[in-house]
Amino acid sequence: MESIEDWAGKIFAGDPRAIGKAISAIENGDPSSDALLKALFPRTGGALIAGITGSPGTGKSTLTDKLALHYREQGKTLGIIAVDPTSPFTGGAILGDRIRMPALSTDEGVYIRSMATRGRLGGLASATLDAVSVLEAAGKDIILVETVGVGQDEVEIAELADVTLLLLVPGSGDSIQSFKAGVMEIADVFVVNKADYEGADRLVREVTALIELAPPENPWTPPIVSTVATTGEGVDRLAQAIGDFSDFSREKELAQARLRRRWRKRLVELLERRLVQSVMEGRVSSEELSGYVEDIVARKQDPYSVVEEMMRRAGLN
Repeated sequence: MESIEDWAGKIFAGDPRAIGKAISAIENGDPSSDALLKALFPRTGGALIAGITGSPGTGKSTLTDKLALHYREQGKTLGIIAVDPTSPFTGGAILGDRIRMPALSTDEGVYIRSMATRGRLGGLASATLDAVSVLEAAGKDIILVETVGVGQDEVEIAELADVTLLLLVPGSGDSIQSFKAGVMEIADVFVVNKADYEGADRLVREVTALIELAPPENPWTPPIVSTVATTGEGVDRLAQAIGDFSDFSREKELAQARLRRRWRKRLVELLERRLVQSVMEGRVSSEELSGYVEDIVARKQDPYSVVEEMMRRAGLN
């Protein structure tokens, strides 16, 4: 059996099989993944993480493809994580991004991975941050994270990414009426994609008006970049905007503040997971849990008292 050290060594060397095996282990909750992530952690933190979010139909995958090609022309290595809807039959990702990104699928400098949300809200999969850590340890220069595209509540990406791109398209309902939604407030760069469509100029004006309403203490004014992802038009300007924000973020120490928020949230998630495991493993059987459920349904017990009892049994209360 392969040791954690050998496995980690292959990831450090950029072995795609070892990377894929690691991300699968993380997604499946394999006990070996925790030991592996501990071994990988000292080599993480060196990549630029760009989040790409927006409603379905905004062209996220096409733009991700063109942006990755732009970076490859500059000699950068990339990891791409595309979070897709979950199949109701297999629990896996419904779409395959090697199909949607054919120009990159055979490029040894690019690793592409589709991840299923598995019922998680917020546009990301629960294992996304750990998958990003694997790609960072593999030495990728840039990691593009494309969210699932479920609507206006995809705000988790801002806590994961160093820079967040919000894609909008003319004629899709992205009007001034929807700008109060939380997703509009997380953008570091606004991207008006399909800029060759009618109404693109009006959309740019509406986003400009939104930006002017931002609190004056906001140190960064998000630029608006118009693109046509199908042809690659505007992708060079988008890459420049990403670089500009990255430089500004480091200069103003915004990057460190965002990094602290990211790992604070992750620590709480890990603690919650371990607490649930400590309660469930060997202390509350599946049958006992079902009994608690029946008591709650029959109104014999309330759920709050049940949780307190479970925690007492686990020695946590």
